[in-house]
Amino acid sequence: MTVAMESPRQETAESAAAGSALFRYFQLGLLTLAAGALYPMLYLRQNFEVTLLQAFHITADQLGELYSLLGIVYVVTYIPSGWLADRVSSRWLVVFSLSVVGLLGLWFATYPTPSMLRWIFLGWGVAGGLTFWSAILRAVKLLGTEREQGRFFGILDGGRGLTEAVLASIAIAIFAHYASAAPQVSLRPVIHLYAWTCLGIAALSAFVLPNDRNRSRASDGGGEAGSSGLSDFITLIRIPEIWLISLIVLTGYQLLWATFSFSSYIQEHFSASAVLAGELTVIKLWMRPIGAIGGGFLGDRFSNVKVLGYGMFAAAVAWMLFVLVPASVPMWLLAVCIVLLGLMTYSVHGLYWAIIDRCHVPARVTGLAIGIISMIGLSPDVFLPMISSAISHRFPGVLGTQLYFVYIGACCLIGSGLVYLFSKRTEHYHFPGR
Repeated sequence: MTVAMESPRQETAESAAAGSALFRYFQLGLLTLAAGALYPMLYLRQNFEVTLLQAFHITADQLGELYSLLGIVYVVTYIPSGWLADRVSSRWLVVFSLSVVGLLGLWFATYPTPSMLRWIFLGWGVAGGLTFWSAILRAVKLLGTEREQGRFFGILDGGRGLTEAVLASIAIAIFAHYASAAPQVSLRPVIHLYAWTCLGIAALSAFVLPNDRNRSRASDGGGEAGSSGLSDFITLIRIPEIWLISLIVLTGYQLLWATFSFSSYIQEHFSASAVLAGELTVIKLWMRPIGAIGGGFLGDRFSNVKVLGYGMFAAAVAWMLFVLVPASVPMWLLAVCIVLLGLMTYSVHGLYWAIIDRCHVPARVTGLAIGIISMIGLSPDVFLPMISSAISHRFPGVLGTQLYFVYIGACCLIGSGLVYLFSKRTEHYHFPGR
């Protein structure tokens, strides 16, 4: 790579550093709140699936179809979302997304017909995928300096998990207060909580978030003029490191899916009660801010790539060993295993996007690069449920879940090898200020 390719990112970092560090962290905190508030509104089924079915008078298959629609919209909008994020300020994309999700949430709380629900989920898919996903990742990347990439993305992921946990705790408390009432009555204030939270954060974001579109154009020296979306796309897919990051995210992202099977595995294999399994799962959730933020700071202290590589290797080994833990293990030791797995999983999850700098992607096409990586890296959302289902049908019960965990660990082990290859390919790159 030439020095000319490095200068856009360097100038952007210097521009970011020129501002108040405290205010930049405040902006980062607001972006974290936005990410932590938007998606729980879309995925209320995680905590209220039975009540949703009762309140809307729909079947589980109908609810599944709605979420399939949401997933399809995500998949087809990842790359366009990156293109859009490079041309519109993240501030207004985030404000628009939160506003749409909040307003559709208020409509959702009126319990419309199934045909109207399709339009709501379609709108949520556009707001959560097309106008939000790449925009918020790009905003965080441009907000942090070269030395802050690991901690900024770690704070984003960890803070997002913390926000989701806090909002979920409040939502469950509200729901419990109205639990004796009809499903529609008890669920409506929960929906309103998430909807008004999104709208409130949208209003604050309009005044606080930076206009990074102008800054990135300035840092690129106006290089966007004369380049088209197609030429930018071709330029990016010719960078081998973009494909490597995509595969790294694809292998590591599956760790997050493995944690979704904790509750059922704890009940089936360790004969734990539903309450105890839920408590252990909550402990795992609280590891997200610790693991992601801690991993981010370690990445900035040593190397984002090294910490990610070692973290993926350790997580892969840990998941494979977890299936060997006997059913008679004391609950306190099981809790320790859950804590360690959670810490390693979330530390990896918080560092994916911090290594994009190693590719020296110009600031003006950062969003498009994120879109391309997301299209490939987040594809487990589509195929992993099918793999899990196939394994469970072939090997029912505990054995099927254990084989699923081994598969996840094997994928992550491959990912650690890809990180090593990525490190070797980029070790000669110069990083300004280091």
